[in-house]
Formats: sequence, structure tokens, C-alpha cells
Amino acid sequence: MTSGMTPDEFRKHGKELIDWVADYYERVESLPVTPDVEPGAIRAMLPEFAPELPEPFTEVIADLDRVVMPGITHWQSPNWFAYFPGDSSFPAILGELVSAGLAQQGMLWSTSPATTEIESHMMDWLVDLLGLPQAWKTSGPGGGVIQMSASDSTHTALVVARQRAQGTASLDDIVAYGSAQAHSSIEKGARVAGYRHYRPIEVDEQFALRTDLLEAAIADDRAAGMQPAFVCSAVGTTGTTAVDPVRAIGEIARREGLWHHVDAAYAGSAMICPEFRHHQDGLELADSYVFNPHKWMFVNFDASAFYVADRRPLIETLSILPPYLQDAASQSGSVIDYRDWHVPLGRRFRALKLWFTLRSFGAEGIRSKIREHVGAAQALAARLEADERFELVAPTPFALVSFRHVAGDAATDRLADAVNRSGRAYLTASKLPDSSSFIRVSVGQTNTTARHVESLGDLIEEMSDPA
Repeated sequence: MTSGMTPDEFRKHGKELIDWVADYYERVESLPVTPDVEPGAIRAMLPEFAPELPEPFTEVIADLDRVVMPGITHWQSPNWFAYFPGDSSFPAILGELVSAGLAQQGMLWSTSPATTEIESHMMDWLVDLLGLPQAWKTSGPGGGVIQMSASDSTHTALVVARQRAQGTASLDDIVAYGSAQAHSSIEKGARVAGYRHYRPIEVDEQFALRTDLLEAAIADDRAAGMQPAFVCSAVGTTGTTAVDPVRAIGEIARREGLWHHVDAAYAGSAMICPEFRHHQDGLELADSYVFNPHKWMFVNFDASAFYVADRRPLIETLSILPPYLQDAASQSGSVIDYRDWHVPLGRRFRALKLWFTLRSFGAEGIRSKIREHVGAAQALAARLEADERFELVAPTPFALVSFRHVAGDAATDRLADAVNRSGRAYLTASKLPDSSSFIRVSVGQTNTTARHVESLGDLIEEMSDPA
């Protein structure tokens, strides 16, 4: 019996796989963005039972092309304009490789000091790079941690807010609030955290949360004997990248005693460019904040940056200390044990890919790519607005273009379907609050350039109905 692979075999096949990945990136632009397979087609190519005897690893590599590639949606294509980007880059991939090779379990500082300290340092770097409040550094009362996703981060914030509110109210009476355009993870996180009441607050003509309606909802709930506990501001909603009034919401939260969470999952990366930071005015009033480097900072999933202004409520809520997790370093109070900063106990060395990426691109390299994406998106928005067949349905503060066909829902839906069926690009059809159809074009894939966005504009014009 063998251990699966010798070091020499690992070197050989590892080099083959690096070549395979590099070749994939060189050809991905020429591939149809979405696969043409029926449900169950990929499983049908797999044997019914796991192998009893070892198979040559050359056959495993061959099955990447035979089995895997036919069912791959190419998120790394520069013609990807759907959802938000799920980016990657060669430095991030190599960081993930080293992380897998070291196979650290960083639940405590003592179980992997480098895992903890590099993560803390990367989170502090991001505070400076993004213009976040200095108190959020680990040297202050707050701090940051890498979570799996913004959904996990939001859920964590909701749990802490619930715990704090339960000091004066029962769980049945606690209420959470968010924009009617907030990501579905806000309401889902509230449900998972045990909230009985979630209030979606209607939006204005720019799709931003109306603070007058928030204040009215809080007053109504207090009059009914409820306990308002949590409110979420969005900096870049999923639907249209609308920006909620962070400062005004933060002032309401402070006055009313609510935990204020800011969800900047997509747009937070743009704050590395100072010209976008006015969108996060009032961030010093937030209790927690999240953005995803794996969306638009060229780090592969999963890497979600979650910050708290004061880490004490977080640790008090999530810390449980069985004897086997106690040691001298933890008891000294001089180290961070990240197991107390989120729901899971186990945690990977995610900070390596962030470290590798920030050092390989440099802050200016990331700024340059984000500015190129924003410029290309704004050029597409101007092109569509000048065409009598289209109308913009929302501003383009970042790199998402939201538009529809003037002929109505059917023409809009046909256009989205035609573009996606072509295989030449992939975008997202969605609905406005009034249920009318529109199309989202999200520019932000690592290797997307102005040329790819111009080609998408040509495709849209080619496949559209007349006005």
C-alpha cells in the first residue's frame, strides 16, 4: 500500500497541474462562458463506486478535461459579466497552494502562530489601504478576521447584536432592519440567528434605504413593546449597487441603541481608490463591517474581511473554553485566538493568498485595475444611454451597469437570454422593486479590459430588438 504519492511524483504531477492551470487561463477567453450540459451529465461520467485500487495520477489529470471541463462555468473568463465577480489571480492561486501544503489548523494562536499573526497584519494593512477607521486595527479596541463569506460575517454580527439585546429583551421581541434591496443573506442570517422579526425598509428613487421609514419602523416596534436590535447599511447593493446613507443610519443606530452593520461585500474593494470613499462616509459609527477581497481584489474564494469596532462583545458572545482549548498563550491575553471571532472552530491559512496578492499587485496595481473596470462600465453605461433602444435604471457608482430595453420586459428578457445563449458573454437578468425586468452587467473579472466591455456592447446591440 502507498500513501498516494511520493515527493518526486508530487513534484512531477504538481508541475503538470501548474501548466494545466496556466494553459486554462491562456485559453479561457475563447471558451463559451457557460457549459452546454444537461442535469446529471457530469455524474453520468463518474463510476458508481470509489476505486478499490490506486489509479495512475495521469488518468486523474486527464479527467480534468474529460469530466470536469465540460461542466465548468467560466467565472475566470474576461467575458464574465454576471452576478458579481468571483475573482482569482496567479499569486492568489499560489498562496492557496502553499496553504493547502502547510495544512495549518489555525484555531488558536498556539496551533499556528504564523497563521494568526499574518492574518492580523493583513487585516491591519487593509484598514490603511481602504481608509477604514484606525480603531479597527488589532492595536485598537476592534480588529478584523477573515471569514468564509459576507453571509457568515453578517450572521456573526446578527448573533452578537442578538446577544447584546437579550440582556434587556426576550428573543421573541428582538427586531432586525435592512434595506428592501439588501442582500438576501441579511434576512437569512436573521432567521438563522433566531430573530422572529425582520423588517425590510423601502428605498428611494436611487434604491437606497429611506431613513425616515427606518425611524418610523423603529418607533412603531418600540410602541408595540418590541426591541430594535440590528440594522444593516449597504454600500453597493446586489441588485443595482445602490449606496445607503451610512452616516444617517449610523446616527439613528447610535441614538436608538442598535448594532449597526455595514455590508460592502462587493464595493468595499473599490475603497482602495480614495475617490470612492465618500460612499462610506460615517463608517466610524458602524459596529461591524464586511467586504469580500474574493469579489474584486483578485483573491480567490473564500476570503471575506470582517471587522468589528469593539472586539469584546464578539469574543464574549462566541468564546467557549473547554480544557483542551486552554493554554498559557491564550490565558496571557497577549494573543488573538480567532476561534472566538466566528462560528467555526477550525480555520485555514486564508491570509497567505491575500498576502501574496497584495505584494504581487501592489496597492497601485489593484487601484489601476479597479479604475479600468469602473471606466469601462461607465463607458458602456454612456453608450447604452445614447442608444434609443435602452434606458438605464440605476446609477453606475462602481462597475455595475443596470439597464433595460425600452420595449419592455419581454424585449429585455429576450436580450438577456440571447446574450447568455451565445456563449460569448454572460450577464444577469433581474427584477426591479416594481417587478419590471432589467439586466445587470458586472465588470470586474480579473482579466476583463475595456476591449471586452466594448465587445459586450457590440453583442448587446447586435442581439437587441428594435426600439
